[in-house]
Amino acid sequence: MTFTITHTDPGSSARAGSLRTDHGTVESPFFMPVGTAGAVKALHMNQLREDVRAQIMLSNTYHLYLRPGADIVSAAGGIHKFNGWSKPILTDSGGYQVYSLADIRKFKEDGVVFQSHIDGSKHTFTPESAIDIQRALGADIIMAFDECTPYPCEYDYAVKSTERTHRWLKRCIDHFAITTCPHGYNQSLFPIVQGSVYKDLREKSAEFIASCNAEGNAIGGLSVGEPAEVMYEMTETVNKILPASKPRYLMGVGTPANILENIALGVDMFDCVIPTRNGRNGMLFTRQGIINIKNVKWRDDFSPLDPEGDIFADKDYSKAFLRHLFISKEMLAAMIATVHNLGFYMWLMDESRKQIRGGNFRSWKEKMVIQLMQRL
Repeated sequence: MTFTITHTDPGSSARAGSLRTDHGTVESPFFMPVGTAGAVKALHMNQLREDVRAQIMLSNTYHLYLRPGADIVSAAGGIHKFNGWSKPILTDSGGYQVYSLADIRKFKEDGVVFQSHIDGSKHTFTPESAIDIQRALGADIIMAFDECTPYPCEYDYAVKSTERTHRWLKRCIDHFAITTCPHGYNQSLFPIVQGSVYKDLREKSAEFIASCNAEGNAIGGLSVGEPAEVMYEMTETVNKILPASKPRYLMGVGTPANILENIALGVDMFDCVIPTRNGRNGMLFTRQGIINIKNVKWRDDFSPLDPEGDIFADKDYSKAFLRHLFISKEMLAAMIATVHNLGFYMWLMDESRKQIRGGNFRSWKEKMVIQLMQRL
């Protein structure tokens, strides 16, 4: 993997560039649609490629491990051949999903014992097994196994959790070094900064992660309920320490405003379920602001979903028609809304790159954060 920065914004820490993997090059900063089980809900791959124009997607180690199983995906030739997506893929390590299973998991020094949400069966994830599973899945970028602390979190627990994440990272790095991808291409391992919302812990964690000299670095444990201002403070703290020459990935973030503010702080990579999950529930993101398409005010509005948009869903469907589909509980409603929202997020990233290259990102961002988050 190679990461190249081509432009920086004079008014902020935003930067634009490219990340090259064996499955293609991605222009940064970029957003990864979430395909939990290997596919984005309510979309087929042609739509993700042609209508959404996604450059990269994310899949989930925990879910693919449980179903259909890493052995099945590996037997197909890896995740790219299994799901038909030929562009880059990132898999998370399963740490966040295990964190979310608070009532049915137990942390130990060796790893985490948890129960499947599908059938209740018991399983164990260790740093080594997380690497083995992701090697078998075959994503281009794989994540170290970590512990995501909840919010709020007591300081003493955050200390113990962060130290455990660092010990697990050493084991991930060691195991990654003695294993290979069985599918014949290169994979990159990203460590994850933790430390909850405590500045001193975030600084220590960022320093440790930076010392590992990985090909890229991630920031985890944010967007878990803390105020947005705290998220930005922690991101800024960490990005002052993580090497500027490596891609920075802020995990699980977020709204359009969150993304723009964090691009300004020097983040290059994002993922979040907001555009897809909210879309399936009738929330549309547009260049004018946010629409709840189920509201009665759109019943006889025959204008496009986004009058300034140029994606498939914007050109071919009106607000009134999409509202009708939602009220009628038609499956097509979720499909159209998902294409629209992901297309909007791709536009947001593309326009961010253009503004960075032109040296105008900060002033553009300050205007757009207000405009994009207003309720219509």
